[in-house]
Amino acid sequence: MKPISFLRWIAPAALVFGASSLWAQGADAPTLNAGDTAFVFACCIAVWLMTIPGLALFYGGLARTKNVLSILMQVFTVTSLITVLWALYGYSLTFTDGGSAQSFIGGLDKLFLQGVTKDSLQGTIPELLYFFFMLLFAAITPAIIVGAFAERIKFAAVLVFMTIWFTINYVPMAHMGWGGGWVFQLGAQDFAGGNVVHVNVGIAALVGAWMVGARKGVGTASMAPHNMTMTMTGGSLLWVGWLAFCGGCVLAANGFAMLVVLNTMLGAAAGTLSWMLVEWLHRGRPSMLGAVSGAIAGLVAITPACGFVGPMGAIAIGLIVSPICVWAVEKLKPMIGLDDSFDVFGVHGVGGIVGGILTTIFAMPALGGLGFAEGRDFASQMPIQLLVIGFSIVFSAITSYIAFKATALICGGLRVSEDDEQEGLDMSAHGEPGYKLS
Repeated sequence: MKPISFLRWIAPAALVFGASSLWAQGADAPTLNAGDTAFVFACCIAVWLMTIPGLALFYGGLARTKNVLSILMQVFTVTSLITVLWALYGYSLTFTDGGSAQSFIGGLDKLFLQGVTKDSLQGTIPELLYFFFMLLFAAITPAIIVGAFAERIKFAAVLVFMTIWFTINYVPMAHMGWGGGWVFQLGAQDFAGGNVVHVNVGIAALVGAWMVGARKGVGTASMAPHNMTMTMTGGSLLWVGWLAFCGGCVLAANGFAMLVVLNTMLGAAAGTLSWMLVEWLHRGRPSMLGAVSGAIAGLVAITPACGFVGPMGAIAIGLIVSPICVWAVEKLKPMIGLDDSFDVFGVHGVGGIVGGILTTIFAMPALGGLGFAEGRDFASQMPIQLLVIGFSIVFSAITSYIAFKATALICGGLRVSEDDEQEGLDMSAHGEPGYKLS
């Protein structure tokens, strides 16, 4: 990937301030910056904690007692699987020149990490560190989908699906959005992965919930989370890691990175309060699940916006997104009739779509935003946002359907047997309980 294109993604505000020429001047002879390197490495550690144990604990607490270990196992092994696949071919196909196919997929120049050495740089940080940081995005994204088909899918089907989905969905999506593909060239405002991560997994969750089918007893038996303490702990780790997830995308220790971190913090806090107040008014009392769900909704929505809006815009985005996600979970989900176990679509999918639209609204200088790229204004940017969001929905739906169908053929179906589902996946799939109470 050409240095100036790379820097256009990691510091989109430079387009607004006319600083891209300054980046380009240093592109011919990049030098290592110890401060930037230390900052991004610290972000990497926080993002990994966001995934393991953060996401695993968040989902684990939402499961029933008999399935908690299966959820922890799925998140743990999926992230491990994607880590290896990213090193083998994912990084190369995302961030190298794809030649005539460049608009849609990268090339094989860095297959098996060839040419990525301890001395190679990406901007002002080691390329190995850049590889590591982007690996973490690749690892957590498919793992989020686990929440859609929790408590009834074969473990082998999880691993096969994730391998196929990563290959035909995530890698092309990441290349198109971040690696110089057509979405990148179009100039959509998506700072840290609103489309590649959240809209993408939200639609995949819908497809998965449809193709795997509902859990036995949905609507009659209790499906309540078994351990909200675990979910709150995991959600808190997600919040902490999300600050690094977004802030680290600047790949530099500077004031712009701190603005991104602050925007992320404020969006989550506003989302928490907004969800809590809506639930309080609607149900008569606020819940811990509602509060942590609001934080996640705020984080999802601020992800595309964090590098384009001001602090007050970040608060507004958090306040707006949570009521819409509450509606999606409470009203839209029953209307659709699909058992998205942990509301991946309602929070990530809907939150990502709302966040992508609000990004362009609150990027307007009149609302405290950082403005638009040269030659762009609100009227010209919003159609691009809607086009890219629409493309993300369609592409995710098609590739997810293909991945699930292929998985069903390979694994002889997606679901465990009724007896195994009744017993719980902890014992039937893994032979060990999540808890030993005696």
